[in-house]
Amino acid sequence: MVNTMPEIAGLQDWAREVTGLRYFRVSSFPPEYLYPPLFILMMVIVALDASVYRAWRTEKPSRAWLGALLDGSLVLAAVLGALGFLIEIDSICLIDQITGERARLIADAMERSAGVIPGMTLEAEVPACQARFGIWIIPLLFTIITLFFLYIIRVWGFPLVAVASIVVLYTVITALFWVFDLSDNNFLLTKLGADGGDPLAAAIQKATNVFITPDGFMGRFMDIIVSQVFPYVVLGALFGTSAGGTSLIKLAVRLTRNLRGGPAHAAIVSSAMFGTITGGPVTNVLSTGRLTIPMMRRNGFSPQFAGGVEAAASSGGQIMPPVMGVAAFVLVALTAVPYTKVITAAFIPAMAFFFSIFLAVLFQARREKVEAMRTIPDDLLMVRQDWLNLTIIFVPILTILFLLLGNKDAFGESLLAGILPAGVTQTIVNATGDAVSAGWWAVIVLLPLLFLDPATRAKPSKVLVSLGEGGILISRLFLLLFAVSIISAFLNESGLTGELTRSVTAWLETAQVLRIAGWEVEIAGGVYLMLALFCAMLCAIVLGMGMPTVPAYVNVALLLGPLLANLGVSFFTANMFVFYFAVASAITPPVAIAAFAAASITKTEPMRTSISAVRVGIVMFTIPFVFAWYPELLLIEEAVTITDDAGRRMLIEGYDGAINWPSLAALCLRLILALYLVASALARFDRGPIGRAEMGLRLVVAIMVLWKTPVIMSIGIAAAAFIMVVHAVVQFRRARDAQPEPSV
Repeated sequence: MVNTMPEIAGLQDWAREVTGLRYFRVSSFPPEYLYPPLFILMMVIVALDASVYRAWRTEKPSRAWLGALLDGSLVLAAVLGALGFLIEIDSICLIDQITGERARLIADAMERSAGVIPGMTLEAEVPACQARFGIWIIPLLFTIITLFFLYIIRVWGFPLVAVASIVVLYTVITALFWVFDLSDNNFLLTKLGADGGDPLAAAIQKATNVFITPDGFMGRFMDIIVSQVFPYVVLGALFGTSAGGTSLIKLAVRLTRNLRGGPAHAAIVSSAMFGTITGGPVTNVLSTGRLTIPMMRRNGFSPQFAGGVEAAASSGGQIMPPVMGVAAFVLVALTAVPYTKVITAAFIPAMAFFFSIFLAVLFQARREKVEAMRTIPDDLLMVRQDWLNLTIIFVPILTILFLLLGNKDAFGESLLAGILPAGVTQTIVNATGDAVSAGWWAVIVLLPLLFLDPATRAKPSKVLVSLGEGGILISRLFLLLFAVSIISAFLNESGLTGELTRSVTAWLETAQVLRIAGWEVEIAGGVYLMLALFCAMLCAIVLGMGMPTVPAYVNVALLLGPLLANLGVSFFTANMFVFYFAVASAITPPVAIAAFAAASITKTEPMRTSISAVRVGIVMFTIPFVFAWYPELLLIEEAVTITDDAGRRMLIEGYDGAINWPSLAALCLRLILALYLVASALARFDRGPIGRAEMGLRLVVAIMVLWKTPVIMSIGIAAAAFIMVVHAVVQFRRARDAQPEPSV
């Protein structure tokens, strides 16, 4: 938290004055000095938290010594990894500093630069490290990878390690193919071959890159954990143990008690708000679902549907502004789009998703003849303490929104700025518009608010326990991102991403006809894009099975992001597309982790709960295709900006970078109509039952409503109106005919 502390007016100058150190820092410490000790500390926490020795001491006493050896080896591997970084990175060169060689090299460089311009001394260039690991860097790297992968399996499961292992093996095998000249197939060649020269020297350099480059395990993914999401993980941990979550559910029940799907609507609202902070679907299900699922069951919903609603809504918390969880920060890092723009881009798709769940609940309530709750059960009544507890939730969220969406210049000139002390005003201005600062201040605001809860006042140690759980979660997240960084680094060294993009693009340029079940579809215009989007969807879902959202998103984004961007979609839109399907993988059979968590509460068959979650949350699978075709839904210029063959940034044809509000409003109305048709079709109920033929017709018409061609779009809108009017008339007549004859 100290490292992520925003600029507080006067604090830095005061600290330097007290210490007498001109370059002393109170926050934002240099990463080359901060990351290695944190790397070691986090792995010590993992070794203690997921200790093999502790598990085997009771389960397999005869092998307890082996467990202790593995735990110790993990910590030793972390120490060696940190040393490797310090020794190999040119800004430190640890061994050279110890031997004095670095000081001599810098002095020589200073002496050479002194005579460039008479009377001036230029900064010396950073000399390369002289003393290195050399060939030992290769076995060190693979030893670290092996040990870390073992603990990733213990903490996060096997799927992520399986994908990472395949990438590592592919890179090694293609390197050996190049060394021994075994094949000239482009997919069996490696970027090592482009370096020429000595294969061993090239291999040493590539292994070194995994330690020190931005794609390495102390690169951008370490930066995401330590310098970006840290406050939000702590915030989520504090929220998870606060009383605000229960009070939020009670408020949602109070607001929706007069709706037929009341408890289910309450589950949607609470899961969306709670999930945007926690960012984890399983955590969200297990936190809010323990109250919302029994509520839905009590009101008459089937257990599968209740679990499906909770799983879908909890997964959707990751796409709900303003926080969106850890994955949103990874999206920021990979696309280089500011965080405020990311949450802006996520707004309309998120609203569309939760609106569709509301519709699904509405139609299901009609189908199952669920009546409005109206009278709130005693255990869900709001009391005075609940209203106080709501500040625990809303004040930190409002703090984040105020700082994220604020304008530095506007606040500096505001009336409030004139009232506040100059130091306070400057501190707020410094934090405005910065996501990390917003999260940090939200934590500071939340800490005293936690003591509004009598249980916390009675046992203040709960706060310390929550902070400790936040530290454990941070360490687990880094272990997760270690595997992601290995995938990223080895993909970069193998060159697979570039070759895949070139091959698919070349195939699409030469292919003319696609044959499907005897039908011939001409590959032209948007069909290229549709094929690529469909492939990206399948890859994101398959690679995301059993994985958290972050690695599921990163794996596909690294592989297919460049391909999608090469086919006319902006790089940001391509990443948002993959991001949505990575989120959707949490409810997609056969390994739907959020649905399985919900099934553990409903005590029903997990696969049926998963299918119900997909049916309820189907828009998460469809809305990415909509904003891929209509990137203006994302509201930011980056969504309509592509890179041409010469590497220049340009707008997609038909867009000027500004928002056309009337056109956007018309598109949103069409989207609402399409969502209504899809939700009613999948529920097979609107005002009354819907047959299979009408179900299929509604789905086809929903696609037509969103079609870009004006003629097809107009036919779709007219057909939708006709279908709904006919359905309403038929149901009215049935209801009239079903009324009993008046007695004479």
